[in-house]
Amino acid sequence: MLLTLASNAQKGLSFNALETYLSQLPAKTVVNLQIESLKGEVYFSKGPAEAVPSASIIKIPILVELMEQVKAGKISLNETYTLLATDKTGGSGVMASYPDGKQMTLKEVARLMMIASDNTATNIFIRKLGRATVNDRMKQLGLSTLQLNRVMMDTAAVARGIDNYVTPRDINALLRLIYSHKVATPDLCEQMMEFLYQNQDTVTLPRLIPKTVKIAHKTGGLTYVRGDAGIVFASMPFVISVFIRGTPEKEAEKMIGEIGEICFTIFNKTTKP
Repeated sequence: MLLTLASNAQKGLSFNALETYLSQLPAKTVVNLQIESLKGEVYFSKGPAEAVPSASIIKIPILVELMEQVKAGKISLNETYTLLATDKTGGSGVMASYPDGKQMTLKEVARLMMIASDNTATNIFIRKLGRATVNDRMKQLGLSTLQLNRVMMDTAAVARGIDNYVTPRDINALLRLIYSHKVATPDLCEQMMEFLYQNQDTVTLPRLIPKTVKIAHKTGGLTYVRGDAGIVFASMPFVISVFIRGTPEKEAEKMIGEIGEICFTIFNKTTKP
C-alpha cells in the first residue's frame, strides 16, 4: 500500500478526498472499489477481491463469451432470432414488451442486453451460450471470480443462496482486456466498447461527470446491491468498479456518482502519460 501511495504521489495523484469521503459514509454502508490505469496499475482499492453480487454487471462476461463464439464462427451477429413468449422475463429492458414472433438480429439482442440491461435478451444468450461456457471462458482468462450461476430474475435461485458474482479486481481486468483488444477480435472489441458507451443508465458513475466525457460502462442493481464498472476517459483515463451494499438504491446511486466525480476530478487534473 505504501508503494502504491508513493507511486500515486509521483504521478501527482492524491486520493485524500476519496479516503475522506469513504470514511464519512454510514457504518452500515459496504463499499467495494478498485481504481486503476488502462495498463492495470492499481491506484486505489477497497475490498477489491471480495466477491459481491454482480446484478447486471455479469452481462459483460456474457457479452465477451458471445463475441468469442462469433470469432470462432459458432454464432453470427447477423443471425435472426425470433422472440418467443417463453423468452420474456421481468425487470429491466424492453424486449418483454415486444410482440411474440418479433425478429431481430443477434447483434440487436446483444445491444439491448448492454445498453438497456435487457433481462430477456440476457436470458436468451445464457441459454444459447451456456452458463458453464461463460464461466469456463472467464477461468481461461484468469478471472475465475466472475461467476454466472443463475439466469436473470430467478428469485427462487437467490432465495436458495444462488447468485451471480464478480470482484472489482476481475471486472476491471475484463474491461481492460476489451479496451486493449485482447479478447475476441479487435473489431469485436470495438463493438463491445460501443455498446458500453451507449449505456442508458447514467445515474451512477456518469451522474456528476461532464456529459462531454466519454464513459464506457455497465451498471447493475438489485435490492441488495448497486454497482457500476467502466472506463472513464478523463484527461488521464482510468478504470473503476464500485459496488455498494447496505444502503437504499437511490442513496447508493448518489454515492457512486459522488465517488465518480471525486475520481474524475483527480484524474482530470493531469495529462495522459
